[in-house]
Formats: sequence, structure tokens, C-alpha cells
Amino acid sequence: MDSLLIKGGVPLCGDVTVSGAKNAVLPIMAATLLTAEKCVIRRVPDLSDVGFMAQILKSLGAEVKVDGDTVTVRAAKLKPVGDYELIRKMRGSICILGPLLGRQRKVRVSLPGGCVIGTRPIDLHLKGMKCLGAALKIEGGYVDAKAKRLIGADIFLGGRAGPTVLGTANVMMAAVLAEGVTTIESAACEPEVVDLAFFLSKMGAKIVGAGSPTITITGVKELAGVEHEVIPDRIEAATFAIAAAATNGEVTIHGARPDHMHAVLDKLKDAGVKVERKGLTLTVKRGGKLKPIDITTMPYAGFPTDVQAQIMVLMALTPGLGIITERIFESRFMHVSELSRLGADISIEGPSAIVKGGQPLSGAPWLATCGHRQLWSSRDSRPRERRRSTAFIIWTGATKRLIKNLRAWAAGFNVWIRNEDLNQYHHRVRGGLCRLPCF
Repeated sequence: MDSLLIKGGVPLCGDVTVSGAKNAVLPIMAATLLTAEKCVIRRVPDLSDVGFMAQILKSLGAEVKVDGDTVTVRAAKLKPVGDYELIRKMRGSICILGPLLGRQRKVRVSLPGGCVIGTRPIDLHLKGMKCLGAALKIEGGYVDAKAKRLIGADIFLGGRAGPTVLGTANVMMAAVLAEGVTTIESAACEPEVVDLAFFLSKMGAKIVGAGSPTITITGVKELAGVEHEVIPDRIEAATFAIAAAATNGEVTIHGARPDHMHAVLDKLKDAGVKVERKGLTLTVKRGGKLKPIDITTMPYAGFPTDVQAQIMVLMALTPGLGIITERIFESRFMHVSELSRLGADISIEGPSAIVKGGQPLSGAPWLATCGHRQLWSSRDSRPRERRRSTAFIIWTGATKRLIKNLRAWAAGFNVWIRNEDLNQYHHRVRGGLCRLPCF
């Protein structure tokens, strides 16, 4: 188990370039299974999840080469079995179901692993495959799907918390090689779905309506290899922006897509944060005294659930009362108890977190409970805050990107990365922002 020991209490200032979107690159990597030809994917983030997906593709018979931020995949020969030992490591690996069924007409995929933000069933994924003509059986922790032919159909993918992003991606990937026309109603509208549709269209797929609630796919016989650059990560960009405001710093974010971030940027402005936009560059700093705001997470283009914890940190530092309501996932307030250890005053009432902000935060040991988070040491914090991970793989997978970001920000606080299995600190870096991978 590794940990970070951080001496904070200073603003984050500097420039940073946004990496490729993890939630876009994983389905795109899976989509390379739809063709036997070579596919080249650029601006791929250096994250553990990407490494896991590369391992999964290799286990299925694909040739995978990683060179910096470029991934090359050639899936000339495939075996249609997704092994539990790999797929259990991340839920996003279920997105191999659609491409394998589409190309092979049969697939055996382990049910995906769990997640600390609650139950996320794949019933809508399976519903979509069944509508296309697949016979399904769940047995021994595996999904077996077979189809002599995949036939286009009208498929409704609305769920209790709104559209399913991965489900939309999975059905779309299976449908591109189906016979006839498939219409997905209540499709997810996220930019990552649009990016996948763009990638598939480059390969020769016929897709209309991506980015809207209705996507129409006309099946083709085969797809070709292509080159593609992944869109910027809107969650990472939002996290950098909130970090600047939370620490009273000033950050210039390059290579962002502000048009994907309207809900976050609007709420930041409501909170008293100054956001200057010039093309694909954002400059973020406090515009004066921070103001409390209310947030409700919603499907895109609403406020993203993946930014809920970050905005909670900002509200904990803002004098007044803010209410954050989670409408996408249950159990996504696990970070509240850890923030409380730092001195935050937060109470949970059903799906809402009531944040009484403005209290000084102090350093304390705390646990990284979930995914893409930053640790920001507020100006009011005592010098030391320690962030601890429950899994050694989190830190070993993120070290390169972590160190790069730390050096990129002239923040003036010290960070020690400790391998507790060895009981020693193996890096000491002066600099700034800690970016963690999504799990």
C-alpha cells in the first residue's frame, strides 16, 4: 500500500495541459476489436485503467503496442472469451461485450468487478444485445451471448438514473455490424459517446444523431482500421479548475473543451470564481469572496457526478450553506467521512450532502475512497495532509503521470510518495497537483 505525504497550505499556480478522456478511450480501445486492421489511438492518458484494457485486448488475441500517449491495436485473430481475472479489475471492461458479439457473433465475458460508488448493473447492456437478436445466458459469473445474425431493432436504454453511457456505447458497437437499422432511444449524450461514434464513423460505420437522445445506426458488413485522437478529459479539466479556486491560486488549462463543461463553468462562476476563456484555453482564479451554491448531479449536459466530490471540497472552504444532491449513483458520498476528518462540516440527508463551509481545515491521515480526485491543501490547512490508498496498484499505475503533474505546477508544497510495503519514501518532489487515475 502506497501513500502520499503532502505539506500544503499554498495556492496552486501554473499551466497544465489536459490529457485524453479516460471515459472515451476505453470504449474506443474496445472498438478496435471490430476490425482485423490496425487502429492507432492518440492522446491516450497514462492510467492504470488503460493498462488493464490493453491487457484485456491482448488476452483476447489482439496485438497491442503502447508508445507514450499512442496506442496501436491490431485484432487480426480473436478468441471470444473475456477472463474474470482481468475484467474484475475495472467495470469499464464490460464494453468489450458489444464489439465481440458484433464481430464474432458469440462472446463469453465475465461479469465486471464491483465499484466503491455503488451497484451499477449491466441489465441495459444485456437488454440491448437481446433486442439485436442475441441469446443470453448468465452462469458461473459469466455472460454468454450468441447470435447467428444480429438484426437492427428499436432499443430503449433509459434507466432509473437516466441513460447509460457504457450501455449506449456497447449497443452502438454491436449494432454497427448488424443487419438493417438500429435506433437507440434515450441514448446517452455525453461527449465520450460522440467521440466513440466519430471513431466508428471513421472506420466506416453509418451513425446519425450521436450526442442526442436518439441515435440511428445502419449496419455495414465490415469496418476498416483508422487513426484517431481522443477528446480532452472534461473531468480532469474541471478538477484543475476547482483546484485553482479551492487553493486561491491561478491556473491556465490548455487543450480543454469548454463546450463540454458548460454546467461546471457556470456553477464556478456562481460560486464567485473567475473563468476566462480563449479558444481551448481556460484561466481560472477566484474573483473575490467565494459564495455557496447548490448542485444536483445529472446526466450530460447537467452537472457531472464525477465532479461532485471536487465541488464539495470547494464548498467546504466557502462560508455559508451549500447543498449537493447526487442523482446518478448511490453511495457516492464515501468521501464525506474523510473530508470530515480534515475538519469539514458535512451531513448527509438522503441523496443530499449539506455542507456548512468556511471552517478551517487541518491536516490528517485519510483514505482515498474513489477514483479521479485531487488533494488540495487549503490556505487554512496545517502543514501536513496524508492521502492513503487501499490498493498498491493505484500508486504504481499512476506514478509517472503523478510526478509529471507535480513538476508542472510551481505550487511550492512538498510531496513525498511512500511505498509502505518497503517502509520508505522513494520520491521527493517539489511542485503541485496530484492527479489520480479513475477506478
